Amino acid sequence: MPVLEGLVLSAIWWGSVAPLMLAAAAIMGSPGPATISLVAVVAAYGVRRSLPYVCGLVAGSGLVLVAVATGVTATLLTVPALRSLLIAGSAVYILWLAYHIATAPPLSAQRAAAEAPSLAGGTVLGVANPKGWVAMAAVFASARLADTAATDAAAKTAVLAVMIVLIMTVWLIAGASLAPMLRDPQRARIVNAALAAALVGATAAAVLH
Repeated sequence: MPVLEGLVLSAIWWGSVAPLMLAAAAIMGSPGPATISLVAVVAAYGVRRSLPYVCGLVAGSGLVLVAVATGVTATLLTVPALRSLLIAGSAVYILWLAYHIATAPPLSAQRAAAEAPSLAGGTVLGVANPKGWVAMAAVFASARLADTAATDAAAKTAVLAVMIVLIMTVWLIAGASLAPMLRDPQRARIVNAALAAALVGATAAAVLH
């Protein structure tokens, strides 16, 4: 087994890993429905109550990554009905989420058991995020890490899985930095409404792109 692992590692073009990570940071890490929703949820509900949602986003984005790596994405995006269903489902959920973010009470007024978006909700948005499919496919095709297709796909999947976690962590920190502002009721209403509007705007931009 160590010999096999050594052969796989030696087959990877390590010089191409850094450019792939930079492309992922620029394309996958740019503001979009998933990342803005993460900031909004963490800011509105706090880090602890938002962790299930964040884990869901990571899981959903991981499922999209696997779909891209196995070629499922290319097939799905050529079927107009499936593409329309994906966009419609994403839009409905994001509008629901934006409403709850805009109307969330200040952190100081929330009960310990206040209901934040769930693990399932984060997974749904991670999968139904229209920007995620296009961005992941673009990054996946932007570099080659090995001669053989299987090794190349496996290496890129591993690198991009790490990037998903890093990107979500950075946006989580951004949301957490806004949380202290939301203890004041008046300021909380303004910030929550602005984040909800940004979420809807990012979704509209992703759909129309």
